[in-house]
Amino acid sequence: MPRVSRSPALRLYGWFTRLAQPLLKRKLRKRAKAEPGYAHAVAERFGVYDPALQIRDACWVHAVSLGETRAAGILIAELRRQLPGVPILLTHGTATGREEGAKLLQDGDVQVWQPWDTPKAVAAFLDRFRPRIGVLMETEVWPELTAACAQRGIPLTLANARLSEKSLAKAERWSSLARPAYASLAAVWAQSEADAHRLVSLGAKLGGVFGNLKFDAQPDARQLVHAQALRARLPKPVVVFASSRDGEEAMLLDALRHFWTTAPSSDDFGPAAAADGNPGRPRGERARHLPRLRACDVQWLIVPRHPQRFDAVAELIAQRGFACVRRSTAEGAPEGEEIWLGDSLGEMALYYGLSEAALLGGSFAPLGGQNLIEAAACACPIVMGPSTFNFAEAAELAIGAGGALRVDDMMKAVVHALSLVADKGRCAAMSQAALGFAGSHRGAAERTAAAILALGQSVPDPEPVAMAAGSDTTAASADPSLAARTEPPLQASSSLAPEPMTEPMTEPMAEPGTVVASASKTVPPTGHAPGERAEPVFDPEAPLIVPEERRG
Repeated sequence: MPRVSRSPALRLYGWFTRLAQPLLKRKLRKRAKAEPGYAHAVAERFGVYDPALQIRDACWVHAVSLGETRAAGILIAELRRQLPGVPILLTHGTATGREEGAKLLQDGDVQVWQPWDTPKAVAAFLDRFRPRIGVLMETEVWPELTAACAQRGIPLTLANARLSEKSLAKAERWSSLARPAYASLAAVWAQSEADAHRLVSLGAKLGGVFGNLKFDAQPDARQLVHAQALRARLPKPVVVFASSRDGEEAMLLDALRHFWTTAPSSDDFGPAAAADGNPGRPRGERARHLPRLRACDVQWLIVPRHPQRFDAVAELIAQRGFACVRRSTAEGAPEGEEIWLGDSLGEMALYYGLSEAALLGGSFAPLGGQNLIEAAACACPIVMGPSTFNFAEAAELAIGAGGALRVDDMMKAVVHALSLVADKGRCAAMSQAALGFAGSHRGAAERTAAAILALGQSVPDPEPVAMAAGSDTTAASADPSLAARTEPPLQASSSLAPEPMTEPMTEPMAEPGTVVASASKTVPPTGHAPGERAEPVFDPEAPLIVPEERRG
């Protein structure tokens, strides 16, 4: 096998990540005190695996954290639909991501930690599992990992890909590492045209603009039904502060205290992006939408983004003089408490279904905002702050569709939320607009899954590559029991071959605004949206392995 050279920048980077390993171990021990999941299988992060973990020719999906794992779940479900029994190798970087990912596993799948980005750990991971194809979710591009996959002939892709201007500027500062890493990717499938342009500027190979996978998520119907029943018992309308981040809860509590017993005035209302996308309203128009409610007339629900902060947020609420009840200890309706703390995981559909409006976490501090698509899919109007660069296109589309509005700060967010609660007609119109917006942008999962399968079936069996001098490891470091295939490849049955697509896979998604699901439904639909399905080009003779016992 040929030896592969490593650039000076990559060698220096590998030296740095090796030296940083003790710091990573110390950080994991510290994190494990708050989240015990970080103490699980720590050796996997450094390329040491349980011998019982066996998988070959898998589709490897890397989803670093909770949000990426939920998007990966949508993609994995579609992969299984298009190719039943496809083996999945799932990796993560955070404890919440791994916990969520465990729910996605089927018999024969394997779940491990993402290898720390050193030559030795990455080589051990790839030589041990030898995936057929790798799929990184959204932003996770690591220099050592991309280089090692290219050296072994493993096509590594970036799905649901996004890149903000801020991240692009950072990547350009480290261009000696970033450009080779992006150029090594076999394909990237971008969320938006703007993301695509930024990714291509770093040397990435654009495979298409497929949209955001999160539009294909279906809210939990049981949670929505439960929300309706619970909502009927609540004495006050609910406004949720969804996926709040550190520092933002204090902003909300300060704003609530300001308006607790005094309804906002016209001056408090201020300019905001109106439901029809206009930049604001004249003073007389604003007066018409003035809320007659005070903050104390609403049940405020805070759902922190990170579970390790639940206790700290509860303590902050008490320090600010508000009575608090926690979802984990009182599953029914609050009984007089001023703040309801959503300290449960996997219940966002319930929280959105309960609420008249949602304040978007991460958008009131300079953090880029959290996912607003789930709120829209639950027909919940969205009030967002100025910082939404993580979901820039989705935010603008939601505002343009009339399902969301943007304000300058938290004080104005509270005022506009009170206005929505007070104006039932406007709230209902925004609810329907949000639902229509969410339904009109589906289809990314089908396109992405088809592209992955088409690319994965076209490559030969991956083989380890001997590394150049100065590397930590060679192909000989791989587990000898796994060095060669002991059984001949199984080919996918021809009965699994869908009809070919009528358009090439590199074509972009449909233009925004194409309606796939009706906006007239008060509960989001389940299953696939109506209309013609985009099917993958599939060659039944290609060697994408599906073990016989896993075939559907």
